[in-house]
Amino acid sequence: MEKNTLEQKFNKYIVIISIVIPIMVVLLFTVKLKDFGINVTPLSFLPPIYAGVNGITAIVLLAGVLAIKNGKRKLHERLMTTAIVLSVAFLVMYVAYHMTSEATKFGGEGKIRPIYFFILITHIILSIAVIPLVLVTYVRALANKFDKHKKIAKITFPIWLYVAVTGVVVYLMISPYYVS
Repeated sequence: MEKNTLEQKFNKYIVIISIVIPIMVVLLFTVKLKDFGINVTPLSFLPPIYAGVNGITAIVLLAGVLAIKNGKRKLHERLMTTAIVLSVAFLVMYVAYHMTSEATKFGGEGKIRPIYFFILITHIILSIAVIPLVLVTYVRALANKFDKHKKIAKITFPIWLYVAVTGVVVYLMISPYYVS
């Protein structure tokens, strides 16, 4: 298969995935398994795990950038693929938690409250925006369009890193308010 065709082939899937994932997360966020008569224990152990996965993702992203800057292309490729797998694992755990547990309300007051909501809102918006960015960046590398890959990676990397780091920050800020 010609590399240009490969990139074009994946573009329609990138669009579909970039639309479907946020819609599904919103829908699944409103679905509680207990509403369907499914008696399931809340997966209350997941938030620190998926926050940890976000932290590991941030470290892997940084390692991936260092690898490519040091000319280690294969290592870079493995690290970036690992970062994608970690992000998917995060998403699965996040949705599973919210399908089995009630939402936790932030209980902080004073100056910390608008800071928390600023971080949370920017995290959510950028987590949606990063989906097509990551996919396009990855496909351009697969298609050996390294000039285009590098150009979009300079946009994708800081956004993806911000999403990973703020995922941990949001967890740390809201964790005192989780119901055991």
